[in-house]
Amino acid sequence: MNTFLKKPLAVLLSLALTFPVLPAAQAAVEDALPEIGTTAGGTLSIGQENLMGDFYLRMIRSSSPMVYDPVLLQYINNLGQRLVSNADSVKTPFNFFLIANPNINAFAFFGGNVVLHTSLFRYSLTESELASVMAHEIAHVTQRHLARMMEDQQNKAPLAWAATLGSILLLMTGTPVGAAAMTSTMAGIQQNMISFTQSNEQEADRIGMGTLSRAGFDPQGMPDFMTIMVDMSRYSSKPPEMLLTHPLPDSRLADARSRAGQMPRKNPPQSFDFLLARARAMAMYGGQPLRNATDQMIDNYSKGNSKEQMAADYARAILLYRDNKYEPASQILSKLLAADPDNVWFIDVMTDVDIGLNRTSQAVTRLENALKREPGNSVYQINLGNAYIQNKQYDKATKILRNYTFDHPADPSGWDLLAEAGGKAGRRTDELAARAEYQNLMGNFDGAIRSLTEAARQAKPGSYDQARYDARIDQIRQLQLQFKQFK
Repeated sequence: MNTFLKKPLAVLLSLALTFPVLPAAQAAVEDALPEIGTTAGGTLSIGQENLMGDFYLRMIRSSSPMVYDPVLLQYINNLGQRLVSNADSVKTPFNFFLIANPNINAFAFFGGNVVLHTSLFRYSLTESELASVMAHEIAHVTQRHLARMMEDQQNKAPLAWAATLGSILLLMTGTPVGAAAMTSTMAGIQQNMISFTQSNEQEADRIGMGTLSRAGFDPQGMPDFMTIMVDMSRYSSKPPEMLLTHPLPDSRLADARSRAGQMPRKNPPQSFDFLLARARAMAMYGGQPLRNATDQMIDNYSKGNSKEQMAADYARAILLYRDNKYEPASQILSKLLAADPDNVWFIDVMTDVDIGLNRTSQAVTRLENALKREPGNSVYQINLGNAYIQNKQYDKATKILRNYTFDHPADPSGWDLLAEAGGKAGRRTDELAARAEYQNLMGNFDGAIRSLTEAARQAKPGSYDQARYDARIDQIRQLQLQFKQFK
């Protein structure tokens, strides 16, 4: 299922270059950090960081083209958790997200949230290179770099820093007022912040490289990816966006090469999931401006080994699907499924193709069988919910989507589909209640309260449902009140 909620793109600063995490594996002694005079505890507690992260995430959802692609998100979160389990100083859970953006970048922010631009898949030629970017961002989180920066700037210019935080939040909404405020408030402290960031970058490289190696990836993936960035900058009049938020002086690259050279070289087996993730990200979210790069990737993979050839065919099928050429896409996917019938990547796109060809019952049967094999697979669950809706089986859609949203309450696409199922089934209160949860995740608290108020009005007086809607209104109002401090 291709879920892409398109919103106006907000500018995101690497001030949101951040950090927290989960149960940790014990790291090597050489990765232990010396005390730098603060643990950032004087500025923010972990609980405060988590609350701020929740707020930031809602703002980003409402203003950026976040990608709610169940297969890609499953892939990057599995990859991210593999790294997190080998990281040190992990304090809170990590979550990994995608934004459709042709400019290469990645950033982390409060609450253990890490965001990757889809263009990272274009430039990461190996899974170790992609993992190196994620390990670097994880290190920003575990070392609490943003909180340290806040403490440092509060000591130097507390009023300027407070104004800057407000401007960042405005800027995330994409408003001209936010951009103007950022320009004025940043002027006095910009140089100090850049210097502080350069220090953090080398620390994140060192800590991240250790995590990368312990997770079984090639530590050379980090300097290899940096070299790609340097080459892009050398042959372009404008440096990659990633270098504007992640400074890369020659000393940093040299240090990364030296450190990687002192670690055992690893040669992990080629990841089929990485090849398919790269093919999907480029073909599904690259857009017309990157079509030449996608075609080049397909050409390169077509000349490679059997895994690469299948990834090339997968990308071809996605491009055909995007052009509404469902029948030729189906022919390619049928061959891929004949060779690998339980492959979640292939089943996901075949579902969309079947729906495009009005073969919804076929999509339903395939997904039901897939769920019998893997009952807990969230990709199959949300795909089946969507297929049930398309097949007008609204009761079944509601049942499976209720289970999905219970297990994944922070996924807006689940609530969006649940609202659609309720609406098409004629259950207006169910539609309103699910729509309220979607609005809540998008930071539209007033809209969520209005939806729940209407649901409570339509519910039977004194019923359990009416009491449930009223209680949820109180919860959202309380959350709205907590978030006011960040505005």
